[in-house]
Amino acid sequence: MLIAGFPAGPWGTNCYVVATAPGSECVVIDPGMESTEGVARVVEEHRLKPVSVLVTHGHVDHMFCVAPVAGAYDATAWVHPRDRHLLTDPLAGMSPETARMMLGGDYTWEEPDDVRELGDLQELELAGLRFVVDHTPGHTEGSVTFRSPYPDVDEVSEVMFSGDLLFAGSIGRTDLPGGDHPTMLRSLATKVLPLADDVVVLPGHGEQTTIGRERATNPFLLDLPAHR
Repeated sequence: MLIAGFPAGPWGTNCYVVATAPGSECVVIDPGMESTEGVARVVEEHRLKPVSVLVTHGHVDHMFCVAPVAGAYDATAWVHPRDRHLLTDPLAGMSPETARMMLGGDYTWEEPDDVRELGDLQELELAGLRFVVDHTPGHTEGSVTFRSPYPDVDEVSEVMFSGDLLFAGSIGRTDLPGGDHPTMLRSLATKVLPLADDVVVLPGHGEQTTIGRERATNPFLLDLPAHR
């Protein structure tokens, strides 16, 4: 598996390009603000063809460039239905301060031509890869994570693209529109803690981590009971 990630935009949002190998089709995850050039560089370097764009949630720093990226490569965009409205009205998911900052700049907004909706525990077969979707509300109502088997390393069973659910040493904020802290804790207890320690977490911001590391050290997880 080939995974290329890079931070983009004013919030340093991690965008990921995932493929089975160089010279193949690929999936782009969370192309946020200022990510189009980074995606293009990865695609050119590894001779890839994006066929799908996956969105972990509808905040603008994660999906600002979904339409440009999907349009450039004739790719399909995927989002959970509870965050579908944010592709139409991204300001609805922002704080007033962020909305004022966005409105003060010059930008245009358009939806992708082909948008499909994600469901909990849905299995996607895209670009020769398999992704399991977990609906993990709390940061937004339509937040999801994507888990994919990782066959290249014996010590890693899966990789999880966690969006803004789980970070190294922290979790996503819940004070924005659509956020709810008890719901976030429930998502962590039911969707994160049951996972194997060797699952590698590729978050929406910051460095990668593992489920085992977060289970042992993340202060937001230490007192949560796991629900299987």
